[in-house]
Amino acid sequence: MVVSGGFNIFPRVVGDVLATHPDVAMAAVVSIPHPKWGEAVAAIVVLRSGAWPNAQALIDLVKARKGSAHAPKHIEFVDSLPMTGVGEVDKKALRAKFWVGQKRMVG
Repeated sequence: MVVSGGFNIFPRVVGDVLATHPDVAMAAVVSIPHPKWGEAVAAIVVLRSGAWPNAQALIDLVKARKGSAHAPKHIEFVDSLPMTGVGEVDKKALRAKFWVGQKRMVG
């Protein structure tokens, strides 16, 4: 769960909305540090072949369906997502690079 400014945001909910976009093949949602809100929503997205990255369209989609608190504050486009040995997205690995140098890693 991402706790951002008092809102409890479930990554699965945001990821499910992102997955409805026709350009998105896969998406993972994690928490990143935010100086004011503690944590913020970040999405790491794999696009379908031939799709062009449009971060604002994805942010607007989540904002329209779930509200601005759920909308990603950071979107990163990647070719693939790291997977665990059991075939799940390795969110711990995705989140780690954002929390380097922080006093503590939340989430």
